[in-house]
Amino acid sequence: MTQKPLELILARNLMSALSTPAFLVDEGGVLVFYNEAAGTLLGRRFEELGTVGPDEWGSMFGPFDASGAPIPYDDLPLVQAVRNGRPAHAEFAIRSTDGVSHSVEVSAFPILTVHGSQGAIAVFWPKQAHSNGAGPA
Repeated sequence: MTQKPLELILARNLMSALSTPAFLVDEGGVLVFYNEAAGTLLGRRFEELGTVGPDEWGSMFGPFDASGAPIPYDDLPLVQAVRNGRPAHAEFAIRSTDGVSHSVEVSAFPILTVHGSQGAIAVFWPKQAHSNGAGPA
């Protein structure tokens, strides 16, 4: 197992103390942690899921646009923050493991070091719940 950069370890420690749902991805978009508040929103604790790549977390949780269609990976705030080295923000829907769709606002912040971007933190603000499981109504 490869050692994670110190900045990702410190970001994970910070996120563990937050009561706001938050995701942590590495520079390749691999989901390396989400906090307890995100686990409650998604219906699954990180310890149950573990580290997963963008295709897997994208198919499980979304995100989805207003019509319920998946949002392309390159358009996600997390990806933009990592690639551009600056914060990004968006509104979309995510789906919990029980099929409930949640409208959220997401702000993503890059984790920058002298070696470049090491990943990003995304903070989620839930807006309202939908019951159709496909996306916002």
